Amino acid sequence: MRSLRHLLPSAGSLIVFEAAGRLSSFTAAGRELGMTQAAVSYAVRGLEEQLGAKLFQRRHRQVILTEAGERFHADVSLGLSHIRKSAEDLRLQATGGHVTLAASTAFGSFWMMPRLQQFRDELPGIDLRIQTADRDLDIIAEGIPLAVRGGEPRDWADYHSLPLADEEIFPVAGASYLAKFGMPETVEHLATHRLIHLEEPYREAASWDEWFESAGGTLSDVARGLRINDYGLVIQAVMEGQGIALGWRHLAERLLASGLLVRVTSHTMTTGKAFYVVWPKNRELSDNARKVRDWLVAQA
Repeated sequence: MRSLRHLLPSAGSLIVFEAAGRLSSFTAAGRELGMTQAAVSYAVRGLEEQLGAKLFQRRHRQVILTEAGERFHADVSLGLSHIRKSAEDLRLQATGGHVTLAASTAFGSFWMMPRLQQFRDELPGIDLRIQTADRDLDIIAEGIPLAVRGGEPRDWADYHSLPLADEEIFPVAGASYLAKFGMPETVEHLATHRLIHLEEPYREAASWDEWFESAGGTLSDVARGLRINDYGLVIQAVMEGQGIALGWRHLAERLLASGLLVRVTSHTMTTGKAFYVVWPKNRELSDNARKVRDWLVAQA
């Protein structure tokens, strides 16, 4: 009986075959794998000779899986995905149990950082890595176990989710600004003040116009005021006395408690949305990732 070593193709040729079949192109597969088109073609030809079956139909600038190729590609893709998952789990254990959390810069700065020492005290064996980006990362493609998202669970069909905080929004100012210009007495009075607008480039964020509408007022000149596309810079501008901005309760609560921010008016806008910790449905969380998830939810 022939051994598996002689029967099975090499891992390298299977990886090349999987990419070529998925992309329907030897050139695109080579670009993804850092190989030339000729090297991909050579690897596939060798695999076909070893198996004694034609796996692709070669066409101009495109390759199409044959019927046999489609069956084999499905099995190879499934097998490689299981190997990748096992390798990721082993690598996670070898790196001392680190867990990556994808989040916005605002969440990392204003929610997570003030709680980081508590996290270390309560989960001392876990190395937390916070990965921020301008937009929500595809944590399934990136292989990241956990993320924080704002919105509604129905928006994330591929994820499980647990709530962290309801979306509650109210105006905030710095003490120096209020000392100079005074506290707005009414919603209408607030509209005459220097307002700072958050212009999120990728994530959806409530606007001043929406806040005034929820408060029963109007903002006659929406275009007026300072405009910034990063929430961290918005809060920095507020603390420097540059104007009044919208504050999200879960991000602003520590700054309000310390006096670095002051709440303006009693009206709170509620959107019906919330912020959640999410994780992919297509793979199990490691023990450490589950501990981080549960710790995040407990803070709510």
